[in-house]
Amino acid sequence: MNQMKIGAFLRELRKEKGLTQEQLAEHFNVTSRSVSRWETGSNLPDLDILIGISDFYDVDLREILNGERKSEKMDKELKETVEKVAEYCEAGKERLKRKMMENSIAAAFLLIFAALLNGTNGFGFIPPEPCQNMMDFASGLALAILVLNALYLAGILEKMKAWKKRTFKK
Repeated sequence: MNQMKIGAFLRELRKEKGLTQEQLAEHFNVTSRSVSRWETGSNLPDLDILIGISDFYDVDLREILNGERKSEKMDKELKETVEKVAEYCEAGKERLKRKMMENSIAAAFLLIFAALLNGTNGFGFIPPEPCQNMMDFASGLALAILVLNALYLAGILEKMKAWKKRTFKK
């Protein structure tokens, strides 16, 4: 799959419709920078957007993925399969969002617990040293959860995973 060729084809399709990158971005609810990245081949649209682009330009999804026009149309069965895959991917994203929200809530509770320990001096029955250790542990764990969530959302964890895979190939 040649991303540069796909990008050039997407640019060609947009220009045939007489649209600007901003207009296309608005239609698909993305940034014009995303459209620019698609058209330069540095990124590809998510699968659900790719299907939408296929419908919008009335071209076969295979044509987009090949970066050139074909004479045959995508058959209904293939399109339904691709849409199911897109739905599956979207469901996975939703599960991940829910898990990240649960982790963030857990981190908030840990921070509240640490603040309560600090503010009440261990509720009066926990000696100062173990109380301080529990506050430090709860605060550290909460911070670690929040940092991992931020790294994931920024895409850094995926880049680290890809680097590790490239570096430690067997």
